[in-house]
Amino acid sequence: MSSLRGRILVTGAAGGLGGAISHALAGQANPLILSARRAEQLDGLAADLAAEVIACDLEDRAQVSALVDAAGPVDILVLNAALPASGPLLEYDVDQVDRALEVNLRAPTVLARQFAEGMVERRRGHIVFISSLSGKAAAAGTALYSATKFGLRGLSLSLRADLEETGVGVSVICPGFVSDAGMFADTEAKLPRGLSTVTPSDVADATVSAIENNRAEIDVAPLALRLSAGFAQLAPQLAQAATKKAGGRRLSSHMADRQRDKR
Repeated sequence: MSSLRGRILVTGAAGGLGGAISHALAGQANPLILSARRAEQLDGLAADLAAEVIACDLEDRAQVSALVDAAGPVDILVLNAALPASGPLLEYDVDQVDRALEVNLRAPTVLARQFAEGMVERRRGHIVFISSLSGKAAAAGTALYSATKFGLRGLSLSLRADLEETGVGVSVICPGFVSDAGMFADTEAKLPRGLSTVTPSDVADATVSAIENNRAEIDVAPLALRLSAGFAQLAPQLAQAATKKAGGRRLSSHMADRQRDKR
């Protein structure tokens, strides 16, 4: 079983999920280190949690390296930061593609590699990747986002196997649609009939459980969505047809329109 105590770093802490995860871990942290693109985004949360703040734009490789140096040894690393990266791939120019890949996939890969080195030396620690059900089930209008989330899930499961004998745990959390705060909530989209959401607290609780129990993977979604994601892995063509019939394309288009300024 992994320990929750120690130096804890949460990336993307300014977002809804990051805030909930930070609150859930704060009581066990010594210290809790919060990171976001701009330090002022974290002023209120850091004051509430008596946390340290390190600004880092994950698109900037030099800042990613500086975050590793500034944070020092970390016992628990939660890699939560991400861009929405919604919409058809052909709507993106190459610079926008690069930005999504840098923030959503390269930066967490590099941070995991760098912080894992010290964890292995100390023979303790835990790394949590916040992926998505979009890292299991691909749909229209999610090509770039799904590519990064599929990548995070594969990275996490493989890294876990690599570190199996080191005392370092690795987990991946795959939320579905999250209400109240976060990327989906910000779009004010309405889900098709029969689908429902989870809360940021549900994702935070799953993160804590993953660390405490060294869980490889936790899906955070209602049963219907979890079953749909499982079916999509077995029969992707049929699953995409069913999603289209249920209104998935309209949902993806709405979300892309509302998130266009975040590319």
